[in-house]
Amino acid sequence: MAVTGLGGLFFRAKDPDALTAWYQKHFGMGGHGWWFQDAGPTVFAPFREASDYFEADKAFMINLRIDDMAAMTAQLESAGIEVIRKEEWNEGDGAYGQFARVHDPEGNAIELWEPPAVLPEE
Repeated sequence: MAVTGLGGLFFRAKDPDALTAWYQKHFGMGGHGWWFQDAGPTVFAPFREASDYFEADKAFMINLRIDDMAAMTAQLESAGIEVIRKEEWNEGDGAYGQFARVHDPEGNAIELWEPPAVLPEE
């Protein structure tokens, strides 16, 4: 018996319907249907409680694996969504890929991750 993948992400929202519509519009996910993902890496990593990698008042951060950072960030910016980029997120000359961040209407961080063609060995 083994875990075969992430089955879902469930979290509380002040306005679940509006937030679902926002995720559907900008990322093509959400709603009450299934979201079939492409095969690929998923990182499962608890952070120290005192981490400043994302907002201290939030218990989680969503990380979405994407295939074209430039196109995705351009699409989000054209929709009026602020895209945050920090060089330190792309440490090691991009060995772990490229990262950017946006926030949903309720302030939840969404990290965009374009993995490198070959992931580094651990």
